[in-house]
Amino acid sequence: MIANCLHDLTAIGPGGLPTVALVLFLAGLAGGLTHCAAMCAPFVIAQASLATGTGGTLSRLAGAALLPYHAGRIVGYSTLGALSGLAAGALNQATGLRHVLAALLLAAAVLMALQALQRLPGRWRLAPAHLLPGPMPRLMQGAAARLTARMAPLLASPGRARGFGLGLLLSGLPCGLLYAALAAAAATGSALAGAVAMLAFCLGTVPSLVGVAFLGRFFLRALGPRYQLAGALLFALNALVLAGTAFHLSA
Repeated sequence: MIANCLHDLTAIGPGGLPTVALVLFLAGLAGGLTHCAAMCAPFVIAQASLATGTGGTLSRLAGAALLPYHAGRIVGYSTLGALSGLAAGALNQATGLRHVLAALLLAAAVLMALQALQRLPGRWRLAPAHLLPGPMPRLMQGAAARLTARMAPLLASPGRARGFGLGLLLSGLPCGLLYAALAAAAATGSALAGAVAMLAFCLGTVPSLVGVAFLGRFFLRALGPRYQLAGALLFALNALVLAGTAFHLSA
């Protein structure tokens, strides 16, 4: 059984999973500072403000750090990673096409590059606006609306179980950054490796959300636009690494 697990972790080849996991951790870090912190601020601040008023010191600190919420996100993202890795691995084995995983890595590289372009100042943006991700399709908007409706009662009275449920639901919201991470996780070619890759991505987003929980809107203002450029450079580096890994895998 241990041998099977180790084989699953190397389905993409020796050194493939550590590379993808590191790229996704850095993507989570950059995305957390330039996207997730602002998008999830209402959820995070509401939970933290209620949690800090109850229990002892350790309980309040754990509540402010939103540990149940992050646990829910970790389970949600890891599950998505496992499903995507499992599906890609099954497709790779069923078709016998050796370039399936490399194609997924290349797709992830393109999506990372688009994330970089989104964060560049307008005058430096190298791609026409129509190439950048636009509004969500109606189907995705409907799914997002249904998830948001389910979140309302969890957010109104957050607790340990509700915080976990909120994090679990939020991990399913449509997001361009999430698609890029899932493409890379799928390229690992196994459920176990895909889960590990998305765990790394989720852990990368945690510092910025903890910062928002403790410092509120001040944390967002303190970041400033300079982090957008730093995030763009980091996403561009991630795109290059993923593209290089894809070409190495297909060689």
